[in-house]
Amino acid sequence: MTSRLVPPAGPRRVLALAQLANSIGDGAYYVTSALYFTHVVGLAPARVGLGLTVAWAVGSLAGVPLGRVADRRGARGAAVLLAVGTAAAVGSFLVVRGFLPFVLAACAYATAQSGMAAARQALLAGLVTAGERTGLLAHLQATLNAGLAVGAGLGGLALQAGTRAAYLGVFALDAASFLVCAALLLRLPTVAPVTVGEGREQGVLRGRPTRERDGLGVVRDRPYVVVALLNTVLLLRMPLLSLGLPLWIAERTTAPAWLVSALFVLNTGAVMAFQVRMARGVTGLGSATRAVRRSGWVMLAACAVFALSAGVPRRPAVGFLAVGAVLQVVAEMGQSAGSWQLSFDLAPVDRVGEYQGFFGTGVTVARTLGPLVLTSLLVGWGTPGWLLLGGATVVASHAMGPAARWAADRMTRPGVDAGREGARTGWVTGPVRRGQWISNSPPK
Repeated sequence: MTSRLVPPAGPRRVLALAQLANSIGDGAYYVTSALYFTHVVGLAPARVGLGLTVAWAVGSLAGVPLGRVADRRGARGAAVLLAVGTAAAVGSFLVVRGFLPFVLAACAYATAQSGMAAARQALLAGLVTAGERTGLLAHLQATLNAGLAVGAGLGGLALQAGTRAAYLGVFALDAASFLVCAALLLRLPTVAPVTVGEGREQGVLRGRPTRERDGLGVVRDRPYVVVALLNTVLLLRMPLLSLGLPLWIAERTTAPAWLVSALFVLNTGAVMAFQVRMARGVTGLGSATRAVRRSGWVMLAACAVFALSAGVPRRPAVGFLAVGAVLQVVAEMGQSAGSWQLSFDLAPVDRVGEYQGFFGTGVTVARTLGPLVLTSLLVGWGTPGWLLLGGATVVASHAMGPAARWAADRMTRPGVDAGREGARTGWVTGPVRRGQWISNSPPK
């Protein structure tokens, strides 16, 4: 178990420790923030929801330019500054006493979080080889879940106390966790800034002229945008454990309410134990699209099993929900591993931060639209809603193959170096035949 959570010594372990530090604070924040803003600050729940929606919308827009700054000014320095900025934003929540200050503080928090995510991805890309990235991201995902679990437990103690001081202590802990994260990131080697076109002589940049100078950057890269949009559809399952299943269990099944917590623990434990193993087979574009495609079918099976839990006695309902949760976490781990590989391999080497900032907006969109989509489909439509959710996942996962082929066809220009890069990612380009797969079967 330790080897699955702790990468080998060096930059990879430091990145994991930084992830662990801020995820502990985030775990405590996630379980207490809603009650803090309503009970301590005194905001209406509807205003809290509105403020957070506005904040994450601003944060998603900021991810791309902040990622570009990380590329141009240095990923380590950008990541450290944004971690400190996140700590300051969390600390400002301690003195917020009205709606407008809350929105401003939330916007600062979401902006710093989105930018830090993009900068850390650029930092990771600069510190480890391309073949190690997906494996390291799997380690970081396992570490993230471990930290969130510990943080959620600490947040639970604050909820049990129910005092203003306990809530303030949680926010202080979250702010401190980001300062620790910043200190750990400072221990990493410096990643030199890159300039547009720096990787072109390596044969790994797209052959068409760069679009960065027109101000739109990655948004003009239509193949990558399509891949990111398809990934966003697959991410709509993100609020399933926190919102979709709890409402489904309460409204449509005879299962006990405590099962919600048990399914959450099952999901978190499975990711901690098996995410690294699930990612080992994902080493290039071919294996990545196959992992995403398989995950779509597994998610459809999970949705079908979840639907069976309605209208049956308690024990069968619990059984169906448990089996569905196992299938769902298997689909989640496969989709995560595949999407990580695609997001890096389809991005120009001199603009990783900018492209990761854009790819990461899918998480924000899923968190924003997911609750509305899931409540409408699952609680409103019942079994047809589950099947529609699963069917949409299958369609998006199968469309990822052609979309990745389109993006990879435009990634490199002919040449020996381009062919070498294609071989590394499981895709042949240049003098062989553009878009031809090697070592892996082509996506359907």
